[in-house]
Amino acid sequence: MSARQRRALFVCVGNACRSQMAEAFARAYGADVMTPASAGLRPASQVMPDTIRAMLEKNLDVRDHFPKDLRHMMRLHFDFVVNLSGLPLPDCDAPIREWAVPDPVAMSYEDHCAVRDHIEQLVMDLILELRREIKPNLRGQGSGRLKL
Repeated sequence: MSARQRRALFVCVGNACRSQMAEAFARAYGADVMTPASAGLRPASQVMPDTIRAMLEKNLDVRDHFPKDLRHMMRLHFDFVVNLSGLPLPDCDAPIREWAVPDPVAMSYEDHCAVRDHIEQLVMDLILELRREIKPNLRGQGSGRLKL
């Protein structure tokens, strides 16, 4: 992990759909700015088959992922927590971001994919925000030429 990477924890109820999707997108798209993990308030026994299928459509394989308990994960240090559960989280030392994302666990597959796409956009917005925080503002410096 580089000095610029932030440790992020994505949390939902069962760690079987939403937080697994967010972790996978963050790992695939934002490895330069964050080290993601995920957990659940009440972990399910497995990642949901529709989540696995929906993520495979995005060329992201979560078949080896498994639900983890928030109580165990909170023993680790995180720079921030993203709460997708819609429920209050237990006390934690890290700042909490709230994302209002419906739980797709009992939705049709098409709706499950719509939730996936919404999470993908939220994760991409977060990655861009983190990149802006670490990238020096190059405008107005020097001769107006970008230094790479």
